[in-house]
Amino acid sequence: MTTTRSDLPAVVLDREREDLLETIRRHRWFLAYTMQGLTDEQAATRTTASELTLSGILHHVTEAEADWADFIVNGPDAMTAEMARWMDPATDHSVRWRLRDGQTLAEALAEYTAVAERTDELIRSLPSLDVDQPLPIAPWFEADARWSARRVILQLIAEIAQHSGHADIIRESLDGQKTMG
Repeated sequence: MTTTRSDLPAVVLDREREDLLETIRRHRWFLAYTMQGLTDEQAATRTTASELTLSGILHHVTEAEADWADFIVNGPDAMTAEMARWMDPATDHSVRWRLRDGQTLAEALAEYTAVAERTDELIRSLPSLDVDQPLPIAPWFEADARWSARRVILQLIAEIAQHSGHADIIRESLDGQKTMG
């Protein structure tokens, strides 16, 4: 007989959820810490050849986390409009990398916190991390692939960690501050 994740004791599954929560929270903390003490102008300043700014990274990560959490619950339909925008050649993709007009860094951080709290509650309350959904149709996704909630959470952790590294480079270029070291 093969043991599946659903056959594991609840305490093991709870430990897995706590590990996922601790990891995603740690990477979110690094990203938010990198923004500490900045003005709105500093957070919107390009410091490298890239178009990336600290506030733009924050906006992107917030949007991505909200979209992926919605995908866990509602499946690919939750991302249909987003996928259509990404594939439309007339779309100005730079808007994904900057705050909404008039939004402050403090407001963006508060929005990120609210999205994170919703995701954390989803991770705690899902009946199973094995629940899966078909990925939306997009050239960067494997055709007919399905991702479990677990895999989506791992993708979020990777995305946040990657962009935290970008943010650290931008911040160091801005004023010499490093998140670590």
